[in-house]
Amino acid sequence: MAARSSSFSGSAFGARARRTPADADACPCGAGRFGDCCGPVLGGAPAPTALALMRSRYTAFALGARRHLEDTWHPSTRPTRLDLDDDLEWSSLTIDEVVGGEPGDRRGVVAFRARWRDGRSSGELAERSRFVFQQGRWWYVDGEVG
Repeated sequence: MAARSSSFSGSAFGARARRTPADADACPCGAGRFGDCCGPVLGGAPAPTALALMRSRYTAFALGARRHLEDTWHPSTRPTRLDLDDDLEWSSLTIDEVVGGEPGDRRGVVAFRARWRDGRSSGELAERSRFVFQQGRWWYVDGEVG
């Protein structure tokens, strides 16, 4: 799918950026094969649920797909500049809770934990992310880190 690969150009983390997985490869988010999971959303298909968008955003961080992160962040809360840590490598994702965010909903919340390492240390980011459905698509609004 050529459209998918164009969404990764020019948006690498730096030294930790990874190649785009093949469709049959495991998805970085851990939920299935890349071609059946986050691949289509990273390639421009609308996420069917808030959870699918959240997983695709984690995968975008793992792959260094800055453009997907910017394009899926609600314009009212999107930062003017998105700084990504060149040394950070995202290693795994755990979904703790999903509230709403299904087809027909207008809002959704996804609580998750994402593990990272940077060569010197490792840690975990826990966030409760809020999503809205507007203009026919899901958007990341903001998150409460905790």
